Amino acid sequence: MSNSPFLYPNVTSIPGQTFVGDTERLQKKKEGGLSEFDEVLNQVKAPLKFSAHAFQRLKERNISLDPATLAKVNDAVDKAEAKGVEDTLVLTKDAALIISVKNRTVITAVDRNALAGNVFTNIDGAVVI
Repeated sequence: MSNSPFLYPNVTSIPGQTFVGDTERLQKKKEGGLSEFDEVLNQVKAPLKFSAHAFQRLKERNISLDPATLAKVNDAVDKAEAKGVEDTLVLTKDAALIISVKNRTVITAVDRNALAGNVFTNIDGAVVI
C-alpha cells in the first residue's frame, strides 16, 4: 500500500474504446440528450458558499447559522432557483442573507436586530424561512 494521499482508479479500458453497455449511453449523448453522468450531475446541488464579505459580516455581527438553518437556506435557494430568481433575500429567524442563486453564494448578511430601516436593492425575489 502506498503512503500517497491520492487514490488512483483501476483503469480497465483504453480511452475511445466502447463496450456493449456504453453504446446506448453514447448514442443518447449524440442525439442531444443528456448522458447518464450528466443527469446525475444535474441532480446534485452545489453546496452554499460564502463570499469573503459575507463571512466577515457574519463574524462582525455575531450571526451563527447552525446546520438545520443552513439546510433551510439551501432549500430556500432551490425554491428561488425554481422560480427563476437570480438574486434573493433569504430571511431566517436570526438574519437576512442576500444570495446569488446562480452562484449559490451568500453575498452579505445582516442580523435581524439591524433590519429596521434597511433597503435591500438588486434582488428579484425573497424567501422567508
